[in-house]
Amino acid sequence: MNDLLMAFYGDDFTGSADAMEALTLNGVPTALFLGRPDPALLKKRLKNVRAVGVAGTSRTMTPSQMDEELPGQFQMLKDLGVPVIHYKVCATFDSSAQIGSIGHAADLAFRVLHPPFGVIVQGVPVIGRYVVFGNHFTTVGNKTYRLDRHPMMSRHPITPMDEGDLRLHFAKQTEKKVELFDLLQLSKPFDSISSQFDRYIGDGNEMILFDTLDEKHLLTIGRLIHQKIGPRPIFAVGSSGFEYAMASYWRSAEIVSKPDPISPAGPVERIIVISGSAADKTAEQIKCAMDHGFAGIRLNTDLLIDPETRRDERNRVIRLALRFLREEKSIILYSTLGPDDPTILKTKDRMKSLGIDVQEVGKHLGKQQGLILRELVEITGLKRVCVAGGDTCSYVLRQMDIHSLELLMPITPAAPLCRAFSDHSPFEGLQVASKGGQIGAPEYFIQVLDGQRANL
Repeated sequence: MNDLLMAFYGDDFTGSADAMEALTLNGVPTALFLGRPDPALLKKRLKNVRAVGVAGTSRTMTPSQMDEELPGQFQMLKDLGVPVIHYKVCATFDSSAQIGSIGHAADLAFRVLHPPFGVIVQGVPVIGRYVVFGNHFTTVGNKTYRLDRHPMMSRHPITPMDEGDLRLHFAKQTEKKVELFDLLQLSKPFDSISSQFDRYIGDGNEMILFDTLDEKHLLTIGRLIHQKIGPRPIFAVGSSGFEYAMASYWRSAEIVSKPDPISPAGPVERIIVISGSAADKTAEQIKCAMDHGFAGIRLNTDLLIDPETRRDERNRVIRLALRFLREEKSIILYSTLGPDDPTILKTKDRMKSLGIDVQEVGKHLGKQQGLILRELVEITGLKRVCVAGGDTCSYVLRQMDIHSLELLMPITPAAPLCRAFSDHSPFEGLQVASKGGQIGAPEYFIQVLDGQRANL
């Protein structure tokens, strides 16, 4: 266990796979577990890795649900004896005091881990996520938006972002004292950076938020955090930018070696795509895939959400999907086409009429989508699937007896193709691609079918 460099808990599956990808591609072999790993299985997998991740679902949890989930997970990671523990969140930091509270998660981590300090590392330049003077910016196409003006995140159906300054957004969720380490400070000589960091901690700041505009900033952040490692684990909050920061420094310091190139997985005849994402970018990808021969099947989500009708709707979708698969077509099962799709309101109205909390739509739909995907894989024996939508991935894959994954190949940053491990033969070796709503080119699903890396 002393060979482990870090451990992380991801608040959804796509973000967890993103963190695993960032580490593995930079020479830090990583095993990603779904849910809480079995101790014997965990011990077995530790022999060949330098980092461990757990893909959770806390992005959709209330604070009381986090109280049930996170302390045990943090304690399990602490017991591994790692020097750094990361609470991995979405690259857009979307959260609220009521749902997916990053601040509440940090409070729980401090109670369990008793870290000397915490850091927030949120920028990921490789996917167009930046933090400048404390404000979060995201690039969409050729335009870069402050987060509270982002065309999708500013009107996210569950956690709309109405504040671009991460210090102010975080302060709505926790009373932790946060200080900013900005671009100007990061441009100074390293000894000055280290001294300034120590002064901030000495002044009583519990967490330090780092600006990030380019890869050099991540390297500096990684070097600084590694220098501060001591007897108690350092706690970090943030995106996969934290993994890129640490791994880039470990490579530069020759703590880890440059990995061998990863060969493309190559094409398969057919794949199954299941999407629960309402993002505009995912809608564009769905349309592109159907234009290239994928058979599209719309899911009647209002029926899937209803206990009285969900079995019949699942059976309808499975029958139709099997028909297209027998015709040797790849299929894409989708819940919505963009954030303005009228099915979203229709489904929420059905949930309200049934007394189901509309903020748990991802949990309820994800389970039903997972049952559909499970049956299709068991019947057909297909060995490559793709799931789109952060919340969707987290719940879909939990229906499939997969206990852990490792990186098979990168497709596009933050949306890799993984190899699944399972004690159930239909899912052992299953190739699983996952992507968040805002990730990937229009051709992403075609790239997954072809098993080829995107031309970035």
